[in-house]
Amino acid sequence: MLYSKTEGTGQPLLILHGFLGMSDNWKTLSGQYAAEGFQVHALDMRNHGRSLHSQDFTYAAMVGDIAEYIRFNNLGAVDIIGHSMGGKIAMFYATQYSDSVRKLVIADIAPRYYAPHHQDIMKALNSVDFSKKPTRQEVDDILAQYVPDFGTRQFLMKSLYWEQPGQLGFRFNLRAFNDSIDVIGEALSANAIFTKPTLFLKGEKSHYICDDDMPTIRHHFPQSEIVTIKNAGHWLHAENPKDFFESTINFLRK
Repeated sequence: MLYSKTEGTGQPLLILHGFLGMSDNWKTLSGQYAAEGFQVHALDMRNHGRSLHSQDFTYAAMVGDIAEYIRFNNLGAVDIIGHSMGGKIAMFYATQYSDSVRKLVIADIAPRYYAPHHQDIMKALNSVDFSKKPTRQEVDDILAQYVPDFGTRQFLMKSLYWEQPGQLGFRFNLRAFNDSIDVIGEALSANAIFTKPTLFLKGEKSHYICDDDMPTIRHHFPQSEIVTIKNAGHWLHAENPKDFFESTINFLRK
């Protein structure tokens, strides 16, 4: 069973984080949705955060995890917000289990194939030798050799935790990611269709959703609308949380 942070009462809302993220990334927004009458379930996807670790790291497995979570908790028809990899999971799930989804929000990812593009981040993570018992600062220094952007490193460092006194580790399952990194970019199959209301949000400074993606989005999600979040890149929910929240809550309330 997936680890979740649940708060609020009302219409169930699942939040699915992106690759190398976890539910903690959504702490502030989760509280805002809960305050607006939603029962928020911020999930840690498999191999992330506090959820199960498994070498089976595929969209099929992650869709199965969501289906099991919804059944186990008797949630009925849910709303789903998914960012990046979490958006892909949400798309795969909604097109396979449309009866159990009311509305869908996809943050900065399209249904198409994405070539592997996390090479520098993976090199950085694999360069950390925890057997040498590095400090948090030493881990950051190692990551900085490959990932100069402070914001990206800060995001990665959120998954750093004390396994025991004096011994740090990453909460995510790096070995599974190394073996299955190509999985992240998988495209939806041509016959995967979700006909209920769907909101796509793209970061103004991001290139994950481009004009060429619009016909593909309309094919898979004929009741979709696309909104640009100003002054934001791929981590649009963190870079402009105000506009992100307003756009999503207005859509979910409609």
